[in-house]
Amino acid sequence: MKAEVINPFLESARLVIEQVIQISPSTGSLGVKNVELIDSHIWIMIGMTGQMSGNIVFGLHEQVALKMVSAMMGGFVLTELDEMGQSAISELGNMISGNASTILSSQGVTVDITPPQVMKSENLTSFVPQRALSIPLMMDGIGELDIQVMIS
Repeated sequence: MKAEVINPFLESARLVIEQVIQISPSTGSLGVKNVELIDSHIWIMIGMTGQMSGNIVFGLHEQVALKMVSAMMGGFVLTELDEMGQSAISELGNMISGNASTILSSQGVTVDITPPQVMKSENLTSFVPQRALSIPLMMDGIGELDIQVMIS
């Protein structure tokens, strides 16, 4: 897997977070790691087909998701990731991935994305760890969002 496949997602995530959450995230170190289930985390998974196929997974602690959704909703504080919160965080993943597919298209790479799936660790019973290209985005006062790309 080439490291540059993560760049459109990284660029898109930074833009979308700046626009929607009004914060400029900083970038952590790129690495390859096993995607594993972590307690109190959620994952936004988006599938890709076309010239690149695989999955993009945005992983974050539930408290980070709550802070992000609260910022998206104009400061309305959520205390649990209810249906509205899950819908908002799902839309964030959709915006990032849609924007990334536009960036890829401008580079001559045609891809289609699937609607995002929001998954909580406690609801996943059959999960097989996979190797992914991973890069964290750190948001001051909010926390970390991990972008994990599993492209074949």
